[in-house]
Amino acid sequence: MTNTHPYAGDEIREKKPSVMKGLVFLLILILCGAGLFFAATRLRSAEGPKVAHDAPAPLTVSVILAEPAAAFDLKENYAGLAEARRTSMLGFSSGGRIASISVDVGDRVKSGDTLAKLDTRSLEAQLASANAVVQEARSAHDLALSTVERQRQLKLQGHVSQQHVDEAEAQANTALARVEAAKAQADTLRVQIDLARITAPFDGVVTQRMVDEGAIASPGLLVLELVEKGHLEARLGLPAATAALLEPGKEYTLVADTGSVTARLRTVTGVIDANQRTVSAVFDIENPDAIAAGSVVRLGLDRSIGEEGFWVPVKALSSASRGLWTVYVAEPTGEGWRAVPRPVETVHSDGDRTYVRGPVTAGDRIIVDGLQRITPGMPVTPRESTRADLTGN
Repeated sequence: MTNTHPYAGDEIREKKPSVMKGLVFLLILILCGAGLFFAATRLRSAEGPKVAHDAPAPLTVSVILAEPAAAFDLKENYAGLAEARRTSMLGFSSGGRIASISVDVGDRVKSGDTLAKLDTRSLEAQLASANAVVQEARSAHDLALSTVERQRQLKLQGHVSQQHVDEAEAQANTALARVEAAKAQADTLRVQIDLARITAPFDGVVTQRMVDEGAIASPGLLVLELVEKGHLEARLGLPAATAALLEPGKEYTLVADTGSVTARLRTVTGVIDANQRTVSAVFDIENPDAIAAGSVVRLGLDRSIGEEGFWVPVKALSSASRGLWTVYVAEPTGEGWRAVPRPVETVHSDGDRTYVRGPVTAGDRIIVDGLQRITPGMPVTPRESTRADLTGN
């Protein structure tokens, strides 16, 4: 008797695909294909696929004609300071209490004017004593001279020997030496009194006042700063080759913030500064009242640079590799114009223009704007630019 499990037949039937599932899958494929066919027919234009048959219109660009040159003029500016020819820091040579300061910052003074004084009462008392010593020494000298004269008369009469005459003359000489020593002492005190005041060594303007009355001044203490007025000089550092072209005695124009001034070249030192690597040129400013001391002045010099190239606007340049730049030239073709790149190297920049060198010939039309829309070989229509002459002439 065969014993069959009641679920064995069901398991076998579940492993076979049913007809119903196959029909559903086939229906889904048919619907997807119909949808794709419908979408393709709806999106297709009635005229068929659009294909470009006409070339795009050439881009209109502004151009300038290249003007190659064998050299270009370079405007070089060198800066320096306009300073007073003389500036003095004034102080007392001896110490003491400051009795008075008669000037303040900004005051104009003349040469020889008294600017400040120390208390000299003690020195004046010593001078009075010294003068009295001088008078005493002179009286002793006068008495000694009278004694010498009497001894000489007595000698002639035979009453005294030559020894007495010699002794009288020696005493007279000693008295004279005492007179000179007393006078020297008095003169020393007079000098000390004179040095106890500060006088202006030249015409100028007081620019600093460091102390006030009543302060105790030590020897060498700075009290006032005096700047000479009416004589200004400018010191400028220039390259040695440029300085050699300047002519001493010739007038040059210096430009300051307040305007231009005329200056005469006094000298060129001819010694190269170890730090700045420049040579100092000293100019005497002939109209010093036009600028203030301490102003920055500039000297402009024209120099010709022997370098072949041509000027282009900065906007005409586009960056390239290896430190080079590119300009686009509108080059004629059989049917019109096309943009052709040319590599160039910058030589000098001056504001909104640049002097470059590269494979560009006279008359080439250089595109000066719209470079962001241009690609190599692109058709263009050149239009002469109406901008100012870029050569600066």
